[in-house]
Amino acid sequence: MYDLGFLIYDFEKRLNPWFSRHSKFRIRNHKSQIRNPLPPYDAILIVSFGGPEGPDEVMPFLENVLRGKPVPRERMLEVAEHYQHFGGISPINEQNRQLIAALEQELAAHGLQLPIYWGNRNWRPLLPETLAQMGRDGVKRALAFFTSAFNSYSGCRQYRENIAAAQEEVGPTAPRVDKLRAFYNHPGFIEPMVESLASCLANIPADRRDGAKVLFTAHSIPLSMAENCRYEVQLAESCRLVAEGAGLRPAEWELVYQSRSGSPHQPWLEPDVGDRIEQFHAAGDLRELVIVPIGFISDHMEVLFDLDTEVRQLCERLGVRMQRAATVGVHPRFIRMIRELIVERIDGAAERPALGSLGPSHDVCPADCCLYSPQRPAAKG
Repeated sequence: MYDLGFLIYDFEKRLNPWFSRHSKFRIRNHKSQIRNPLPPYDAILIVSFGGPEGPDEVMPFLENVLRGKPVPRERMLEVAEHYQHFGGISPINEQNRQLIAALEQELAAHGLQLPIYWGNRNWRPLLPETLAQMGRDGVKRALAFFTSAFNSYSGCRQYRENIAAAQEEVGPTAPRVDKLRAFYNHPGFIEPMVESLASCLANIPADRRDGAKVLFTAHSIPLSMAENCRYEVQLAESCRLVAEGAGLRPAEWELVYQSRSGSPHQPWLEPDVGDRIEQFHAAGDLRELVIVPIGFISDHMEVLFDLDTEVRQLCERLGVRMQRAATVGVHPRFIRMIRELIVERIDGAAERPALGSLGPSHDVCPADCCLYSPQRPAAKG
């Protein structure tokens, strides 16, 4: 349904060129004059991936994630071992609970009386269960916060499909759900990442800075997925904003990818973080390394295992001193950002902050946004 919402999107799309004159680190505030005649929002919905919370849940969870996807069972068992390494518990669920608790306090402190619900794509609490509960509670219209800063099929469109499927399953009592805009260039996301990177850089001795590299990492996706979304463009902009905010020169940092899954014959975004570290080491110009997981908002499995375990072991083997920058997690500025995104949608005239040259993302995704074929990659929570 794109009625008034699509008109808002088209209005913003036509205005953006005027707002997108280049500025290194300027906040671009955009005021929409179109008011939405629909009923007011009466709840917030946190939408995430989900993960197991005990050893017995690992295989059922993975079977749910990989159902209908051409992923060999050996790969499933390999990923299962990653979870068992942490007692069969995905950290993403507890991190979402912490985020919800922090957001509840933030909303209450500013007089926003909106209950917060939580629904996952792949494990409890599942979206159909959550939307059914919202319907029983009388919720009519909710704003959804997706735990992904960037637009791609997996990080945006698929979540919208999941919500639509849950609404169909629940039936007429299911609430209407509108998503908050992508926040990859919002100051509330960029500023905590600048702070985190700057803290790591401050730990590098002055005489070792010349041999230091900063690698921003994000989940790799298939090229066929990347070609139909702005994932790479948005990632590049976030990396640039964070790097410049921390005082880095372009030659001191780059964007790499991690956590690839799926068929080895399918091309995915590269370079891989481990491959790039080995290339730097072979060239003899890597002494200090800072990893910045720009593609993740919390320290879930891709961060704790793929970076803190596997990449750290690689660096130890190569004799490279590695630091890993913190994700935004429940940083107060990030939590305030979520409240600001909520307020700007409730109040159509609210400011829409965005750093850099791309301007604020749209509120309503167009019909062809982030399209992808049914053969989708696996991921971990």
